[in-house]
Formats: sequence, structure tokens, C-alpha cells
Amino acid sequence: MRVVIADDEPLARQRLRDLLAEQPGVEVVGEAGDGREALHACAELRPDLVLLDIAMPGIDGLEAARHLAAFEPRPAVVFCTAYDAHALSAFEAQAIDYLVKPVRPERLAAALERVRTFAAGRERAAQAPSAQRRTHLCARLRGSLRLIPIEDVHYLRAEEKYVVVHHARGEDLIEESLKSLEEEFGDRFVRIHRNCLVARHEIVELRRAADGHVQAVLRHGPHPLEVSRRCVAHLRETVKHL
Repeated sequence: MRVVIADDEPLARQRLRDLLAEQPGVEVVGEAGDGREALHACAELRPDLVLLDIAMPGIDGLEAARHLAAFEPRPAVVFCTAYDAHALSAFEAQAIDYLVKPVRPERLAAALERVRTFAAGRERAAQAPSAQRRTHLCARLRGSLRLIPIEDVHYLRAEEKYVVVHHARGEDLIEESLKSLEEEFGDRFVRIHRNCLVARHEIVELRRAADGHVQAVLRHGPHPLEVSRRCVAHLRETVKHL
């Protein structure tokens, strides 16, 4: 298990490093002193787990966790904090566990076991036979249905309560959330904006427009799509591995 430790206190990072050294199969691959450094470390090092403090300068742990939720692959997050008042917010940020300092070895071991269970479940889902996954999206058209092959979808864009499916034969509306589509088809699509998922095989390049914004050029898109600042680092890393 590859781990990044994020805490603004060097002594706290050292204590976690010492505790992790006693756990089998665990490797600390990086450290960070604040949320921004943690995001950069995760984009570069692709850890399985981030041990994340909450009260840090600049981007705090809760905000960092919300950004990490959009990473692909998404690292597991376990908060390590001196305060127990943020537990609800932590789990809303999709944390696997919440440890209160000083972290006890047995609680850390239990948290690591939860992370292993989470990772195993995600791996089983990724390896599920294609017959158990949807191969089409279903759009309603004036009382009839249209089945859109997943492999024909270029990108998905949220508009109000619908998602517009841009595909090889045109555009259709479906009544599904972008978040649920990302969870189901995360191996096929990558988020480039809070309202847009793009098929990985459709991305040709990233380029910077005259106004400074980064754009994704698509293989079959009539025009580039804007990439939000929060997605740029992760998307650049994704493109490297396409």
C-alpha cells in the first residue's frame, strides 16, 4: 500500500511515518505540509492512501479531500486530526476513516484494514465481467427509447436536471446524474469540469487558449472543451497514460 502523509506539523508526520513502518506491506511514498502540496503529491505519486490532517494552512484537509474525490484513480482518504468535531464533514468528503491524534497503533491498523477492504471491493468492481455492466445508455424520445452504445459516447455534459450525451449519431438527453455515471464508468470517462465527463479515447491533446484557460481537444468534437482549473493537473497526468 502506497501512502502519502499530509500534515503541517513535521513531528506529526514523523510519528505517522514511524507507526506505518511497523505495518506490513505499507510504503510511505511522499509527505506534504498542506492541502495544495498533498494534491500535487497525489497527482504525481498516485498513492493508494492519503493520511490527511484537517487543520492546515491554505487548502485544508476537507477541501483537499473533495478535490481528491475527482482523481482517477481516487486514493482512499483517512483523516488524522486533533479535533473530533469534523467527523461528519469528513465522511461527507468520502473519507474511509477518521483518526483522532495522538493516533494509536491499533486504530491505525484498523484504518489500514478498512482501506484494504475498500481497495479490494473497487478492484472486484473493475474486474467484473462486461456482461454485468451496462453497455448502453437509454434516452427517452417522445414516448420511445433510444439505446446509445457506451463506446459511441464522446462526452457527457450536465445541463440542469439532465445530462446531454454527445455521441457518434448526435445528442440525446438522459435523466441520470453525472456523478452516478462517473462512478459507473470511471474507467472509460474522465472528468474535465464539474459539469463534463469526456471519453478517455476521445482526448487528443490539451492546449491553452488565448484567454489562458486550458482546453481539451477531442478526436470527434467540433470544438475544444474547457477544462476547469481543479481538473487540469489530474487530466494532464491522465493524458500521459493514454
